[in-house]
Amino acid sequence: MRNSAILLVQCPDRKGLDATIADFVYRHGGNILHFEQHQAGEERFYLARVEWDLDGFQLDLKDFPEKFTPIAEQFSMTWRIALSSHRPRVAIFVSKHDHCLVDLLYRHRNGELACDIVLIVSNHSDAGRHAEFYGIPYYVIPVTRENKPEAERQELELLWKNKIDLIVLARYMQVLSPDFIAHFPQQIINIHHSFLPAFVGGKPHLQAYERGVKLIGATAHYVTEVLDDGPIIEQGIERVSHRDEIEDLVTKGRDIEKVVLSRAVRWHIENRILLYENKTIIFE
Repeated sequence: MRNSAILLVQCPDRKGLDATIADFVYRHGGNILHFEQHQAGEERFYLARVEWDLDGFQLDLKDFPEKFTPIAEQFSMTWRIALSSHRPRVAIFVSKHDHCLVDLLYRHRNGELACDIVLIVSNHSDAGRHAEFYGIPYYVIPVTRENKPEAERQELELLWKNKIDLIVLARYMQVLSPDFIAHFPQQIINIHHSFLPAFVGGKPHLQAYERGVKLIGATAHYVTEVLDDGPIIEQGIERVSHRDEIEDLVTKGRDIEKVVLSRAVRWHIENRILLYENKTIIFE
């Protein structure tokens, strides 16, 4: 695990931003490993991700806010700092389709996802065997139209009790309420089994089949109150033909969904994503 710090910055673009940030790190003995920046929109809004080696860095990170605040105020910055060694606490939500869950668990065991998968929540018992295999607590909370508020209350209590940093909806086939989402802004990632903004909502494969598309896709996005309208993190596509039936589209879609979701989760936990309006800026 790399011993580094990551600074994420957003502010109006001005001359000297790169130089000022780099000089701050240099003056405190830091060696910059990555410095990526982007100007977004017509107003050229500045977004940057700076990562530097903490070996030899002479500023205690608990004192970083005090020392960096004058620079942040000078340039009207919104900023945060993270450690590459920090392992976010993750909860995975799943229903009956378990392909994305299994892929995430395998990649986590393989070391590709530097996080701690603390628990799995489902409205069905089907995927419990995977949780048992990996030794992860599995909670079945059935959801109906009548009990949805109570079910979400139970879910929230679990998440708060376990200090969850990120929720991954790995084909969790329930629409979260605005109240639930408000507790975890930009902390819920969903995989939608179509290439958004096409075919939102339920049964996108059927919609795609009836439309006769030649490409199908999957979209990983942050969850907002508007269904399937949150900032898009990653997308993938696969070519289909007139010979493909709905089942073929579903089979091809599963492979795309796994890769797209795992990339989105990895980029989030590695602090590579910044939001600009309803778009994501991803420093790869």
